[in-house]
Amino acid sequence: MSLNTQGILAAVSIAMYTPFLFISIKLVAKYGISRGDGWVTLLIFCILRVLGCCLLVAADETTPVNTSLYVGGYSLQASGLCPLLLCTLGLLHSVFQTPEGVMKYKIVFRLLQAFGTAAVILMGISYASSDSSSSSSNIMRRAGVIILAILYIIVVGICIFLWTQIRFVMRYRKQLLKVISVALPFLAIRTLYSVLTMFSTSSHVIITTATTTTTTQPNTGDLAKFNIFTGEWQIYLVMYMFMEYVIVIIYSVASFVLPLNEDHKNSLTEMRSSDSISDRVSMSSITPS
Repeated sequence: MSLNTQGILAAVSIAMYTPFLFISIKLVAKYGISRGDGWVTLLIFCILRVLGCCLLVAADETTPVNTSLYVGGYSLQASGLCPLLLCTLGLLHSVFQTPEGVMKYKIVFRLLQAFGTAAVILMGISYASSDSSSSSSNIMRRAGVIILAILYIIVVGICIFLWTQIRFVMRYRKQLLKVISVALPFLAIRTLYSVLTMFSTSSHVIITTATTTTTTQPNTGDLAKFNIFTGEWQIYLVMYMFMEYVIVIIYSVASFVLPLNEDHKNSLTEMRSSDSISDRVSMSSITPS
């Protein structure tokens, strides 16, 4: 069976994200799991993308049609924005690190992570519901995407705050802050697409045939072209796939180019040098003339 447009795009995504899946594994091994620098959530994002797209390709190739594969695939697709936001949040948190390696504002960032996770749970429950076309399911989906939009605004606010405190940021983390600032416009477009998608129709129930995947209600509103199921694939390609891929490339390249671990080494060297100078001054002050 030949793939439809959605299946083709899913297959392309698998080819795009598989290399970054292994790259993100290497990043987690390099920086560790417990530090919360955002690399773990980047890995989670890549896993969700590859797994979700595999389900969509499998759904396109399965006869008779298996609706569960479509539901699983699109649920994973819809949850992809949260790991990107949490990845950005984690990278911003690392910018707050002190020369001694202390992560500041841990509680604040943990609460923000829980805030984003709650959005994914709401959206996941709404898609997994036996009656995902109900008004309650629709409300949960929209509430989830609104939470993610608010989280993006908070991320921008944190970024602006860090720029006002740039003189206190370590050398390579200043460069990381620049990288995050470059990625934010792409993340804004991706977030906007999710909002438009969730408000493009009152129903997100998937009905499949041998060649198509649609929702239960005709979607003829002003936002119909943004619908992830029945909208224009060109918009999906640019505002969804391309934006995500650019962000992943930016973060992955930065992680290899910027020697973030050198910040702590340089800080320790400077502290030892300062202590040495202080000791010499002290010794000279007590030496009899």
